[in-house]
Amino acid sequence: MRRQRIRVHPDPPGARAPLAAAIPYHAPVRFPVVFQVGPFALPAHLVFESLGYIVGFRVYLALRARSRDDIPEDTRWSVIAAAAVGAVLGSRLLVWLHQPALAWAHRGDPAWLSGGKTIVGGLLGGLIAVEWVKRAIGETRSTGDLFVIPLCVGMAIGRIGCFLAGLPDHTYGVATTLPWGVDFGDGVRRHPTQLYEIVVLAAIAAWAFRAQRRVAAGSLIRGDVFRGFLCLYLAFRFTLDWIKPEPRPYFGLSGIQVACLFGLLYYARDLRRLVLGTGRR
Repeated sequence: MRRQRIRVHPDPPGARAPLAAAIPYHAPVRFPVVFQVGPFALPAHLVFESLGYIVGFRVYLALRARSRDDIPEDTRWSVIAAAAVGAVLGSRLLVWLHQPALAWAHRGDPAWLSGGKTIVGGLLGGLIAVEWVKRAIGETRSTGDLFVIPLCVGMAIGRIGCFLAGLPDHTYGVATTLPWGVDFGDGVRRHPTQLYEIVVLAAIAAWAFRAQRRVAAGSLIRGDVFRGFLCLYLAFRFTLDWIKPEPRPYFGLSGIQVACLFGLLYYARDLRRLVLGTGRR
């Protein structure tokens, strides 16, 4: 690939971070990345998103085979089906709430309304759907702990695709002068927020691995691994959105930040136990 010498241009209107320095800079990757497989052009985003689903599910199956899971098979599949449906609906709904002006402008455009999705909405939508289904079938035991590491793995792989998709994916950060800023093709170095998320997901997965042992030891209770995962991820996403060029129509907050706050409030009574490890709810 021929590398071109380019100069950094000013931020687009509404950018919040300082302008990247106008110095010569080599862009080693041309975004969005597309894999050419014979006559087929496969967008990297599609490839890695699909890999995320596949690998995440394989990790779940492997962990369940090794664990002493006392949840019946039919209940597990009911939970998975509910999580999938809730995630699809929640991920779409939060996109509309995140960009209410655009959603209203495209209210008659099914392609736009069904096109966007967000992980935060998917997680919260999946949580609501699972709790509803569990109540309907009379399941009172926590079922989420086994999904935490598979979720971290799948989400991290998917974020590689978001990074390689570049500007069209709208998951990048604001402009930065930090040395690891990435030029996604328009001459502006931006925070690679997708890579930040991969690092944080790896850290959360490591925490979850240790937390499973604390559950076995009695210092945490069943379900705390999932609660901790969701609280850590929502707190991270709330913080991350401050360095993303997002609309903030809700008293200076973005729709994703508001959703993160609601999710954290839902688990507020559990935060003390999760931090101190008291083993009581």
